[in-house]
Amino acid sequence: MRTLLVTGPGGAGTSTVATAAAARFAREGRRTALLTRRPLPVPGAEQVPGLRVERVSGARAAEELWAGQAGVLGGLLPHLTLPPATSVVPLPGADDLALLAALGRADEDVVVVDAGPLRDGVAFAALPGVLRWWLAQVLPPTARALAAVRTATVAAGAARRGPLDALLGVVPQVERLLAADRLADPTTTALWLVAGARAAAVPALRDAAPVLALHGLRPAALLARTLPDGGTGEWWAARAAEQGAALDALAELGPVHAVPELAGAPADVAAAVRLLPDVPLPTTGGPPPPAPRRQDGGWELTVPLPFAERAEVGLTRWGDDLVIGVGEDRRSLRLDSLLRRCEVTGGRLADPRTADARLEISFRPDPQQWPADLLAAEGRNA
Repeated sequence: MRTLLVTGPGGAGTSTVATAAAARFAREGRRTALLTRRPLPVPGAEQVPGLRVERVSGARAAEELWAGQAGVLGGLLPHLTLPPATSVVPLPGADDLALLAALGRADEDVVVVDAGPLRDGVAFAALPGVLRWWLAQVLPPTARALAAVRTATVAAGAARRGPLDALLGVVPQVERLLAADRLADPTTTALWLVAGARAAAVPALRDAAPVLALHGLRPAALLARTLPDGGTGEWWAARAAEQGAALDALAELGPVHAVPELAGAPADVAAAVRLLPDVPLPTTGGPPPPAPRRQDGGWELTVPLPFAERAEVGLTRWGDDLVIGVGEDRRSLRLDSLLRRCEVTGGRLADPRTADARLEISFRPDPQQWPADLLAAEGRNA
Protein backbone atom coordinates (compact mmCIF):
# COMPACT_ATOMS: atom_id res chain seq x y z
CA MET A 1 0.00 0.00 0.00
CA ARG A 2 1.16 3.53 -0.80
CA THR A 3 0.05 6.89 0.57
CA LEU A 4 0.22 10.11 -1.40
CA LEU A 5 -0.17 13.41 0.45
CA VAL A 6 -1.12 16.41 -1.68
CA THR A 7 -0.73 19.91 -0.25
CA GLY A 8 0.43 23.38 -1.24
CA PRO A 9 -0.14 27.10 -0.75
CA GLY A 10 -3.83 27.97 -0.70
CA GLY A 11 -5.54 28.69 -3.99
CA ALA A 12 -3.21 26.56 -6.12
CA GLY A 13 -5.77 23.83 -6.82
CA THR A 14 -4.66 21.19 -4.32
CA SER A 15 -8.07 19.52 -4.17
CA THR A 16 -8.36 19.48 -7.95
CA VAL A 17 -4.94 17.84 -8.34
CA ALA A 18 -5.65 15.29 -5.58
CA THR A 19 -8.95 14.34 -7.20
CA ALA A 20 -7.37 14.12 -10.65
CA ALA A 21 -4.55 11.93 -9.32
CA ALA A 22 -6.92 9.56 -7.53
CA ALA A 23 -9.16 9.27 -10.59
CA ARG A 24 -6.19 8.58 -12.85
CA PHE A 25 -4.75 5.88 -10.60
CA ALA A 26 -8.16 4.18 -10.37
CA ARG A 27 -8.65 4.32 -14.14
CA GLU A 28 -5.25 2.66 -14.51
CA GLY A 29 -6.53 -0.32 -12.54
CA ARG A 30 -5.31 0.42 -9.00
CA ARG A 31 -7.65 0.15 -6.03
CA THR A 32 -7.63 3.76 -4.91
CA ALA A 33 -9.10 5.84 -2.09
CA LEU A 34 -9.39 9.61 -1.97
CA LEU A 35 -9.65 11.17 1.49
CA THR A 36 -10.62 14.83 1.66
CA ARG A 37 -12.12 17.39 4.01
CA ARG A 38 -13.63 19.43 1.18
CA PRO A 39 -16.36 19.05 -1.44
CA LEU A 40 -15.00 17.47 -4.61
CA PRO A 41 -14.18 20.07 -7.26
CA VAL A 42 -14.57 17.57 -10.12
CA PRO A 43 -18.08 16.37 -11.03
CA GLY A 44 -18.50 12.61 -11.31
CA ALA A 45 -15.35 11.60 -9.42
CA GLU A 46 -17.40 9.45 -7.01
CA GLN A 47 -18.54 7.28 -9.92
CA VAL A 48 -15.06 6.32 -11.17
CA PRO A 49 -14.76 2.51 -11.02
CA GLY A 50 -12.16 1.40 -8.48
CA LEU A 51 -12.17 4.75 -6.64
CA ARG A 52 -13.60 5.15 -3.14
CA VAL A 53 -14.13 8.74 -2.04
CA GLU A 54 -14.47 9.58 1.64
CA ARG A 55 -15.21 13.08 2.76
CA VAL A 56 -13.93 13.35 6.33
CA SER A 57 -15.63 15.54 8.92
CA GLY A 58 -14.33 16.23 12.40
CA ALA A 59 -17.79 17.33 13.54
CA ARG A 60 -19.33 14.07 12.36
CA ALA A 61 -16.57 12.03 14.02
CA ALA A 62 -17.10 13.95 17.29
CA GLU A 63 -20.83 13.21 17.13
CA GLU A 64 -20.20 9.50 16.60
CA LEU A 65 -17.67 9.35 19.45
CA TRP A 66 -19.99 11.22 21.81
CA ALA A 67 -22.96 9.05 20.88
CA GLY A 68 -20.92 5.97 21.78
CA GLN A 69 -19.65 7.34 25.12
CA ALA A 70 -22.54 9.50 26.37
CA GLY A 71 -24.34 6.54 27.89
CA VAL A 72 -21.27 5.52 29.90
CA LEU A 73 -20.62 9.09 31.05
CA GLY A 74 -24.27 9.59 31.97
CA GLY A 75 -24.16 6.52 34.22
CA LEU A 76 -20.99 7.69 35.92
CA LEU A 77 -22.10 11.31 36.32
CA PRO A 78 -25.87 11.13 36.90
CA HIS A 79 -25.96 14.65 38.36
CA LEU A 80 -24.96 16.16 35.00
CA THR A 81 -27.24 16.76 32.04
CA LEU A 82 -25.18 15.80 29.00
CA PRO A 83 -25.86 17.43 25.61
CA PRO A 84 -27.04 15.33 22.68
CA ALA A 85 -24.50 14.35 20.03
CA THR A 86 -25.87 16.97 17.63
CA SER A 87 -24.95 19.72 20.12
CA VAL A 88 -21.35 18.65 20.66
CA VAL A 89 -18.81 21.29 19.58
CA PRO A 90 -15.70 19.51 18.18
CA LEU A 91 -12.31 20.41 19.62
CA PRO A 92 -9.70 22.13 17.41
CA GLY A 93 -7.85 19.52 15.38
CA ALA A 94 -10.87 17.19 15.14
CA ASP A 95 -10.69 17.24 11.33
CA ASP A 96 -7.05 16.13 11.40
CA LEU A 97 -7.83 13.32 13.85
CA ALA A 98 -10.74 12.16 11.71
CA LEU A 99 -8.52 12.25 8.62
CA LEU A 100 -5.80 10.23 10.37
CA ALA A 101 -8.38 7.66 11.50
CA ALA A 102 -9.76 7.38 7.95
CA LEU A 103 -6.24 6.87 6.62
CA GLY A 104 -5.65 4.09 9.15
CA ARG A 105 -8.85 2.31 8.06
CA ALA A 106 -8.05 2.48 4.34
CA ASP A 107 -6.89 -0.78 2.76
CA GLU A 108 -6.65 0.28 -0.89
CA ASP A 109 -3.47 -0.09 -2.94
CA VAL A 110 -3.11 3.70 -3.18
CA VAL A 111 -4.58 6.26 -0.80
CA VAL A 112 -4.54 9.89 -1.94
CA VAL A 113 -4.92 12.38 0.91
CA ASP A 114 -6.08 15.87 0.03
CA ALA A 115 -4.23 17.50 2.95
CA GLY A 116 -5.40 21.00 2.01
CA PRO A 117 -3.36 24.22 2.34
CA LEU A 118 0.31 23.94 3.23
CA ARG A 119 -0.06 24.83 6.92
CA ASP A 120 -2.79 22.19 7.31
CA GLY A 121 -0.68 19.64 5.44
CA VAL A 122 2.31 20.22 7.72
CA ALA A 123 0.10 19.94 10.82
CA PHE A 124 -1.39 16.67 9.56
CA ALA A 125 2.05 15.20 8.86
CA ALA A 126 3.13 16.11 12.40
CA LEU A 127 -0.01 14.80 14.12
CA PRO A 128 1.02 11.15 14.77
CA GLY A 129 4.30 12.22 16.35
CA VAL A 130 2.52 14.80 18.50
CA LEU A 131 0.02 12.19 19.73
CA ARG A 132 2.81 9.75 20.58
CA TRP A 133 4.69 12.42 22.54
CA TRP A 134 1.67 13.49 24.58
CA LEU A 135 0.63 9.91 25.25
CA ALA A 136 4.12 9.16 26.56
CA GLN A 137 4.09 12.24 28.81
CA VAL A 138 0.57 11.87 30.21
CA LEU A 139 0.60 8.07 30.44
CA PRO A 140 4.12 6.58 30.29
CA PRO A 141 4.42 2.79 29.83
CA THR A 142 4.31 2.07 33.58
CA ALA A 143 1.15 4.11 34.04
CA ARG A 144 -0.44 2.44 31.02
CA ALA A 145 0.33 -0.98 32.51
CA LEU A 146 -1.39 0.03 35.75
CA ALA A 147 -4.30 1.40 33.72
CA ALA A 148 -4.64 -1.97 31.97
CA VAL A 149 -4.73 -3.72 35.34
CA ARG A 150 -7.35 -1.27 36.56
CA THR A 151 -9.46 -1.82 33.44
CA ALA A 152 -9.26 -5.61 33.84
CA THR A 153 -10.21 -5.33 37.53
CA VAL A 154 -13.27 -3.25 36.70
CA ALA A 155 -14.25 -5.63 33.90
CA ALA A 156 -14.04 -8.58 36.32
CA GLY A 157 -16.34 -6.82 38.78
CA ALA A 158 -13.67 -6.52 41.46
CA ALA A 159 -13.87 -2.71 41.46
CA ARG A 160 -16.51 -0.10 40.73
CA ARG A 161 -16.35 1.87 37.52
CA GLY A 162 -15.65 5.58 37.97
CA PRO A 163 -14.92 8.72 35.92
CA LEU A 164 -11.24 7.77 35.72
CA ASP A 165 -12.15 4.58 33.89
CA ALA A 166 -13.96 6.57 31.23
CA LEU A 167 -10.75 8.56 30.68
CA LEU A 168 -8.61 5.41 30.62
CA GLY A 169 -10.97 3.94 28.05
CA VAL A 170 -9.81 6.57 25.55
CA VAL A 171 -6.18 5.40 25.75
CA PRO A 172 -6.71 2.12 23.80
CA GLN A 173 -8.50 4.10 21.09
CA VAL A 174 -5.50 6.43 20.71
CA GLU A 175 -3.13 3.44 20.71
CA ARG A 176 -5.17 1.71 17.99
CA LEU A 177 -5.16 4.94 15.97
CA LEU A 178 -1.36 5.14 16.18
CA ALA A 179 -0.91 1.42 15.51
CA ALA A 180 -2.70 1.90 12.17
CA ASP A 181 -0.69 5.02 11.30
CA ARG A 182 0.35 4.71 7.64
CA LEU A 183 2.56 7.80 7.95
CA ALA A 184 4.83 5.98 10.41
CA ASP A 185 6.79 4.48 7.50
CA PRO A 186 8.06 7.45 5.48
CA THR A 187 9.37 5.16 2.74
CA THR A 188 5.78 4.35 1.69
CA THR A 189 4.48 7.93 2.00
CA ALA A 190 5.02 10.25 -0.95
CA LEU A 191 4.40 13.99 -1.11
CA TRP A 192 3.19 16.19 -3.94
CA LEU A 193 3.38 19.97 -3.54
CA VAL A 194 0.98 22.01 -5.67
CA ALA A 195 1.69 25.70 -6.27
CA GLY A 196 1.20 28.41 -8.80
CA ALA A 197 4.31 29.23 -10.82
CA ARG A 198 4.57 32.60 -9.13
CA ALA A 199 7.39 34.26 -7.20
CA ALA A 200 5.23 34.45 -4.05
CA ALA A 201 4.91 30.65 -3.85
CA VAL A 202 8.65 29.95 -3.61
CA PRO A 203 9.37 31.33 -0.09
CA ALA A 204 6.43 29.45 1.44
CA LEU A 205 7.56 26.16 -0.05
CA ARG A 206 11.21 26.71 0.91
CA ASP A 207 10.15 27.49 4.48
CA ALA A 208 8.03 24.34 4.60
CA ALA A 209 10.74 22.06 3.14
CA PRO A 210 12.81 21.60 6.36
CA VAL A 211 9.67 21.13 8.47
CA LEU A 212 8.32 18.45 6.13
CA ALA A 213 11.74 16.77 6.11
CA LEU A 214 11.74 16.86 9.91
CA HIS A 215 8.65 14.64 9.73
CA GLY A 216 10.22 12.32 7.17
CA LEU A 217 8.68 13.78 4.01
CA ARG A 218 10.34 15.09 0.88
CA PRO A 219 8.60 16.21 -2.32
CA ALA A 220 8.33 13.49 -4.95
CA ALA A 221 7.04 16.16 -7.35
CA LEU A 222 6.15 19.83 -7.49
CA LEU A 223 3.10 20.42 -9.63
CA ALA A 224 3.35 23.99 -10.87
CA ARG A 225 0.22 25.61 -12.29
CA THR A 226 1.38 27.37 -15.47
CA LEU A 227 -0.12 29.79 -17.96
CA PRO A 228 -1.22 28.47 -21.35
CA ASP A 229 1.00 29.22 -24.32
CA GLY A 230 0.31 31.90 -26.89
CA GLY A 231 -0.19 35.07 -24.86
CA THR A 232 0.97 38.45 -26.12
CA GLY A 233 1.55 41.92 -24.74
CA GLU A 234 3.66 43.45 -22.00
CA TRP A 235 1.64 41.94 -19.13
CA TRP A 236 1.93 38.47 -20.59
CA ALA A 237 5.67 38.88 -21.17
CA ALA A 238 6.18 40.01 -17.55
CA ARG A 239 4.13 37.09 -16.21
CA ALA A 240 6.00 34.64 -18.43
CA ALA A 241 9.33 35.95 -17.11
CA GLU A 242 8.12 35.64 -13.52
CA GLN A 243 6.86 32.14 -14.24
CA GLY A 244 10.20 31.06 -15.71
CA ALA A 245 12.10 32.32 -12.68
CA ALA A 246 9.64 30.63 -10.32
CA LEU A 247 9.95 27.29 -12.14
CA ASP A 248 13.75 27.48 -11.83
CA ALA A 249 13.46 28.15 -8.09
CA LEU A 250 10.92 25.36 -7.59
CA ALA A 251 13.23 22.92 -9.33
CA GLU A 252 15.62 23.25 -6.37
CA LEU A 253 12.94 21.65 -4.18
CA GLY A 254 12.26 18.61 -6.35
CA PRO A 255 11.14 17.42 -9.81
CA VAL A 256 8.78 19.98 -11.38
CA HIS A 257 5.79 19.04 -13.54
CA ALA A 258 3.80 21.75 -15.29
CA VAL A 259 0.03 21.59 -14.79
CA PRO A 260 -1.90 23.98 -17.06
CA GLU A 261 -3.89 26.69 -15.33
CA LEU A 262 -7.57 26.54 -16.29
CA ALA A 263 -10.14 29.32 -16.34
CA GLY A 264 -12.29 27.26 -13.96
CA ALA A 265 -12.61 23.82 -12.40
CA PRO A 266 -12.40 20.81 -14.77
CA ALA A 267 -15.77 20.05 -16.32
CA ASP A 268 -15.52 16.31 -15.69
CA VAL A 269 -13.19 13.49 -14.67
CA ALA A 270 -11.66 13.16 -18.13
CA ALA A 271 -10.70 16.85 -18.15
CA ALA A 272 -9.18 16.52 -14.67
CA VAL A 273 -7.13 13.46 -15.60
CA ARG A 274 -5.74 15.30 -18.64
CA LEU A 275 -4.08 17.73 -16.23
CA LEU A 276 -1.64 15.01 -15.10
CA PRO A 277 -0.64 13.04 -18.21
CA ASP A 278 3.07 12.69 -17.41
CA VAL A 279 3.22 12.76 -13.60
CA PRO A 280 4.14 9.24 -12.44
CA LEU A 281 2.81 7.62 -9.30
CA PRO A 282 5.73 7.74 -6.86
CA THR A 283 7.30 4.33 -6.33
CA THR A 284 9.07 5.39 -3.14
CA GLY A 285 8.41 7.82 -0.34
CA GLY A 286 10.69 9.81 1.88
CA PRO A 287 14.09 8.72 3.17
CA PRO A 288 14.30 6.01 5.84
CA PRO A 289 14.48 7.23 9.45
CA PRO A 290 17.96 8.47 10.43
CA ALA A 291 20.26 5.79 11.83
CA PRO A 292 23.49 6.27 13.84
CA ARG A 293 26.79 6.12 11.97
CA ARG A 294 30.07 5.14 13.64
CA GLN A 295 32.55 7.97 14.11
CA ASP A 296 35.85 8.34 15.96
CA GLY A 297 35.04 8.09 19.65
CA GLY A 298 31.30 7.71 19.18
CA TRP A 299 28.45 7.99 16.71
CA GLU A 300 26.72 10.56 14.55
CA LEU A 301 23.04 10.94 13.70
CA THR A 302 22.17 12.94 10.56
CA VAL A 303 18.72 14.48 10.05
CA PRO A 304 18.08 16.06 6.61
CA LEU A 305 16.66 19.60 6.89
CA PRO A 306 16.80 21.03 3.35
CA PHE A 307 16.97 24.84 3.12
CA ALA A 308 17.03 25.27 6.90
CA GLU A 309 18.92 28.20 8.41
CA ARG A 310 21.07 27.96 11.52
CA ALA A 311 19.11 30.55 13.47
CA GLU A 312 15.85 28.59 13.19
CA VAL A 313 17.13 25.11 14.17
CA GLY A 314 17.07 23.99 17.81
CA LEU A 315 18.11 20.77 19.54
CA THR A 316 17.46 19.49 23.07
CA ARG A 317 17.51 16.10 24.72
CA TRP A 318 14.73 14.96 27.04
CA GLY A 319 15.25 11.50 28.51
CA ASP A 320 15.37 9.02 25.65
CA ASP A 321 14.18 11.58 23.08
CA LEU A 322 15.82 14.18 20.90
CA VAL A 323 13.57 17.19 20.34
CA ILE A 324 14.48 18.96 17.10
CA GLY A 325 12.93 22.30 16.27
CA VAL A 326 12.66 24.22 13.00
CA GLY A 327 11.22 27.62 13.76
CA GLU A 328 8.00 27.05 15.73
CA ASP A 329 7.73 23.40 14.66
CA ARG A 330 9.16 20.54 16.70
CA ARG A 331 9.51 16.80 16.46
CA SER A 332 10.56 14.33 19.13
CA LEU A 333 12.77 11.49 17.87
CA ARG A 334 13.04 8.43 20.10
CA LEU A 335 16.67 7.31 20.38
CA ASP A 336 17.51 3.67 19.75
CA SER A 337 18.95 1.46 22.49
CA LEU A 338 22.54 2.34 21.52
CA LEU A 339 22.19 6.12 21.56
CA ARG A 340 20.12 6.11 24.75
CA ARG A 341 23.29 5.06 26.58
CA CYS A 342 25.27 7.91 25.05
CA GLU A 343 25.74 11.60 25.74
CA VAL A 344 25.05 14.27 23.14
CA THR A 345 28.33 16.06 22.55
CA GLY A 346 27.30 18.52 19.88
CA GLY A 347 25.16 19.40 16.92
CA ARG A 348 25.71 21.51 13.83
CA LEU A 349 23.74 22.44 10.75
CA ALA A 350 25.85 21.61 7.70
CA ASP A 351 25.35 23.38 4.35
CA PRO A 352 22.57 25.72 5.59
CA ARG A 353 20.13 27.29 3.13
CA THR A 354 20.84 24.60 0.53
CA ALA A 355 19.05 21.45 -0.59
CA ASP A 356 21.72 19.42 1.25
CA ALA A 357 21.28 21.15 4.62
CA ARG A 358 21.33 18.60 7.45
CA LEU A 359 21.61 18.51 11.21
CA GLU A 360 24.59 16.44 12.35
CA ILE A 361 24.36 15.31 15.99
CA SER A 362 27.35 13.67 17.69
CA PHE A 363 27.26 11.19 20.58
CA ARG A 364 29.78 9.49 22.83
CA PRO A 365 29.35 6.61 25.32
CA ASP A 366 28.04 7.65 28.73
CA PRO A 367 30.50 6.20 31.29
CA GLN A 368 27.67 5.73 33.80
CA GLN A 369 25.69 3.50 31.43
CA TRP A 370 28.44 1.48 29.76
CA PRO A 371 30.25 -1.48 31.39
CA ALA A 372 33.87 -0.62 32.15
CA ASP A 373 35.31 -3.34 29.89
CA LEU A 374 33.08 -2.34 26.96
CA LEU A 375 33.93 1.32 27.48
CA ALA A 376 37.65 0.44 27.47
CA ALA A 377 37.19 -1.48 24.22
CA GLU A 378 35.47 1.54 22.70
CA GLY A 379 38.43 3.68 23.75
CA ARG A 380 40.88 1.32 22.05
CA ASN A 381 38.77 1.30 18.84
CA ALA A 382 38.42 5.08 18.75
